[in-house]
Amino acid sequence: MKKILLIDDNEQDRLLYRRFLGKQLGHESVAIAEAASGEEAETQFVRVQPDCVLLDYNLPDTDGLDLLLKLKELAPANSLCVVMITGGGNEALAVRALNMGALDYLVKQQFDPELLSKTVRHAIEKNEWRQYESRYHQEVQAMNQQLRDSLEMVEETRRALSAKNEELTHANQQLARTNADLDNFVYAASHDLKQPVNNLRGLFDELRESAVFQDPAAPYMWRLADDSLRVLATTIADLATVVQEERLPAQEQVEDVPLAEVMTDIQQALHVQLVAAEAVISTDFAALPSVRSVPRNLRTILLNLLANALKYRHPDRPPHIWLRTRLAAGRPVLEVEDNGLGIDLEQHGNELFQLFRRFHPEAAQGTGVGLFLVNRLVQAQGGHIEVASQPGHGTTFSVYL
Repeated sequence: MKKILLIDDNEQDRLLYRRFLGKQLGHESVAIAEAASGEEAETQFVRVQPDCVLLDYNLPDTDGLDLLLKLKELAPANSLCVVMITGGGNEALAVRALNMGALDYLVKQQFDPELLSKTVRHAIEKNEWRQYESRYHQEVQAMNQQLRDSLEMVEETRRALSAKNEELTHANQQLARTNADLDNFVYAASHDLKQPVNNLRGLFDELRESAVFQDPAAPYMWRLADDSLRVLATTIADLATVVQEERLPAQEQVEDVPLAEVMTDIQQALHVQLVAAEAVISTDFAALPSVRSVPRNLRTILLNLLANALKYRHPDRPPHIWLRTRLAAGRPVLEVEDNGLGIDLEQHGNELFQLFRRFHPEAAQGTGVGLFLVNRLVQAQGGHIEVASQPGHGTTFSVYL
């Protein structure tokens, strides 16, 4: 559930915003708190800890910019989500608000329910992404320091052995260059996480092949480093996929897509996982052999749903996945049903499609990006997803195209 704080001294405006936002923000439930003055807003902000603040510039005891600064002091670093509401189309004021930390702005009497909901939802997602990125920057910096410490120990060992072995002397030069590369890593990590992680993977492989360690715990330490890098690289790759989808043109070519052809392609892509899991896929496209969609998007949607069904299969039985098509009130529906672990919708239903949410972390590695991406692709084409699930028995995703 997302919490929204409305700060406006005009009761009618607050009532209008509340009606515009309704009881849900997209598919997410919302709780709305209100404040009519700067003093009341500070009290409500501390009490509610809102996910987003709608802040009117004109208040009886202060103005929106001064209050914005006070809210920044009350909120943890990089966690304040504010949408400034200005009057009369004052663009200069809006720019000042953005420069002071607001994530977006709206002009009174110039937005409708859809624009308000979309602006609030995007501000919340941007803020969550910013906090997630900040946490990962800190983790990468900590890992960088650990790598520096480890490399310094390796450097000392190599210097001690360099006189005995020419090969070790060469490796010592490589480590010197590695230290120079690591100096750039901390700076680059805040701008481009993917390339530094790939560089680290290459450096680890080289060290493992050429270095000699006397510490019996070294293999265990290598495994820990490998696992950490793999998880981080997977997360970055998934985030890159989301960013790539967001940057693609809004209007892509929609065409009739034969589902049998798409499934043949996906089964080839998942062949190794299907064989390893002894999975069975049953299809029934008699009702709709083809659907109108963007081919690339449809493939991504099905690939992620099938990959999740394999990843979160039940340990006591081989996975069985059913794919069906049907019409519901004239709309094409694509169903993906599995017999896996299932999801407790009472507990997790509201956060099912949120970014970085995972519900069975003990069952398999993942980043919680797949369902978020699937939902965004479906919504981008005017559709939605309904989910039915029973823990321990399986899940059915009904994709309304």
